[in-house]
Amino acid sequence: MPPPSSHPHLPLLADSVRLDTDGVHLLDRRVFPFEHHWVRARTVEEVATAIEQMVTQSSGPYFAVLGGMVLAAREAAGEPDARAHLRAAAERLIATRPTNDQPRKAVAWVLDEVDRGAADVATAALTGARAGEADYRGRCAEMGRAAARLLPQRARVLTHCWGDLYLLGMVEAALEAGKRPSFVCTETRPYLQGARLTAESLAEMGVQATLVTDAMPASLMRSGQVDALVTASDRVSMDGHVINKIGTLQLATAARAFDVPFHALCHAPDPDSPTGADVPIEYRDGSEVLHALGQRTAGPRVRGLYPAFDVTDPALVTTVVTDRGAFAPEAVADYWRCG
Repeated sequence: MPPPSSHPHLPLLADSVRLDTDGVHLLDRRVFPFEHHWVRARTVEEVATAIEQMVTQSSGPYFAVLGGMVLAAREAAGEPDARAHLRAAAERLIATRPTNDQPRKAVAWVLDEVDRGAADVATAALTGARAGEADYRGRCAEMGRAAARLLPQRARVLTHCWGDLYLLGMVEAALEAGKRPSFVCTETRPYLQGARLTAESLAEMGVQATLVTDAMPASLMRSGQVDALVTASDRVSMDGHVINKIGTLQLATAARAFDVPFHALCHAPDPDSPTGADVPIEYRDGSEVLHALGQRTAGPRVRGLYPAFDVTDPALVTTVVTDRGAFAPEAVADYWRCG
């Protein structure tokens, strides 16, 4: 059994990675909501494998990496060079999701605390992980408030994939402001995160959620049934390119064609990614698109191709919404000047 939730008022997926004395417990998002199955990762390698195998996604890897670094610190106890062990663990965990820059940030929280010179590496790592979690949740809340201000009173919001705490923060802030948004969720092939994760969590929050296939949104926008497209982002480059779940580009293109604003939620533009071309795009095993919920959907002679993310040009983005407010995509570098 996983340790008890520290955030019982939130949807289950908002607290789906929990660190305990016996390892990191991860709610298996591959089978949610049909099963509430928790996977226990007892080592750094097991955490990394769980991330790679999509046990946890979106914000989940950030919290899993924080927990994995604590496990690494426990493993390093008594070793002559504990910091070398931690840095090796950091490299392994960062490599699990090369497109998303959040694992790198999670690692930095732990390593920075350890590098302050604390004698007890495990205690320092835990302190860093807790600070990293608090910072992340705080930023999501601020980002949510900034995004909610952009929505009309009864906004019909189209979203893609699973925006996790980014999206939930926006919904919570909108409800607190007296707004009554409703959502159209793309199913998001091949893992159906929109169908299983987004729609379910919105329903938990008492928000109306309508599911559509990935091919329907342009038609809905054209007929005036969408007021805003809102997605999370795995990374935003310094020149305003938005890197997110594959399919975001085509939604943004349709939104521009039918005058629907596109708001991309982002903690901060990545200073190490000057342009969208500088962001590595993860290609997953093409066989994953040949299946849905464990069932093969294509014939035995068909091959699959699965670029897991795409890059949306700044010209297709209305605003990049951060914990420091909303920025035009061409002005996201100002984020680092207003802190």
